[in-house]
Amino acid sequence: MQVRALKYLSPLTIYILAWLAFTGNGWLTWLPMLYAWVLMPVLELFISPDTKNLSAAEEEIVKKDRVYDYLLYAVVVFQFSALYIFLTAMQTTGLPWWQVTGRIFSMGLLCGTFGINVAHELGHRVNKYEQVFAKALLLTSLYMHFFIEHNKGHHKNVATPHDPSSARYNEPVFTFYFRTVIFSYLSAWKIANDEMKKHNLPALHWKNEMLQAQVIQLLFVTAIFLIFSWQVTLYFLAAATIGFLLLETVNYIEHYGLQRKQKPDGNYERAMPQHSWNSNHILGRLMLFELSRHSDHHYLASKKYQVLQHHDDAPQLPTGYPGSMILAMVPPLWFYVMNKKIKQIQSYAAIHP
Repeated sequence: MQVRALKYLSPLTIYILAWLAFTGNGWLTWLPMLYAWVLMPVLELFISPDTKNLSAAEEEIVKKDRVYDYLLYAVVVFQFSALYIFLTAMQTTGLPWWQVTGRIFSMGLLCGTFGINVAHELGHRVNKYEQVFAKALLLTSLYMHFFIEHNKGHHKNVATPHDPSSARYNEPVFTFYFRTVIFSYLSAWKIANDEMKKHNLPALHWKNEMLQAQVIQLLFVTAIFLIFSWQVTLYFLAAATIGFLLLETVNYIEHYGLQRKQKPDGNYERAMPQHSWNSNHILGRLMLFELSRHSDHHYLASKKYQVLQHHDDAPQLPTGYPGSMILAMVPPLWFYVMNKKIKQIQSYAAIHP
């Protein structure tokens, strides 16, 4: 095992904080939120980004080290364990509303940062069992259609008007939510239905991945309702919603205002590092298993998280993902900072076509 792999144990501390939030009271119920949205963004203002890449030899060693995979598999166990503790804890009566809210947001944080994010990493793998793990993690946010739309829609259409997950120039994050949530879901149905047509099967066939996802999610919510209560079910639905909105906030900052050029034949140029916003801020990188090196991910989606690289020509976010997501919540400030960067990119491209 490479010692460098141990750094990816650090994000799992959020599960410890979540356990304290679910089993404790008072300000402890907000502990994961304070860690993710106060401590980390502040620290990243003072820690310089790390642009260093692995050497070719180091990359070969790291790529073959299974410890990096086992860490992701462990997240599956931790995620469902945390969800069970959350659901059980939410049966407690008499908690003040602000403590209930703290627990819900803490569970939502787990759904967004681990449930969906690790599912995103595993969803790009070719092994069937890893894809099953990905779908299981997405289930905790009731966002299983992401597996279909992201892999077969987003990566094909990224940074074009055809991609509901690519934020447009001057589009506020709050209106982006409605567009991406609705049209990503519809896109997933279209992709799944087209797959059925290719196999000469009707859309409403049990092999339809979208149909499978809806049934599994309905059964999951029903099980929570029957085992716990309608009130706990509402708490879960709220946490799941927070989870997928965190994902869509990440989508927003990853491609805001960037566009691929359309060629004379109507197709678009290949997705390159300059079509995704990148961040080398180390805390955000670790917390999200290198998701913030997003430019390299879109350049070669099959790359595992531990070998993603920095590209000099990739546009850089002003800070790490946590801070950038907070900035996006204030559209005037976001536009002030990011539109300047986009104009600089456009000016440079005009001079160096």
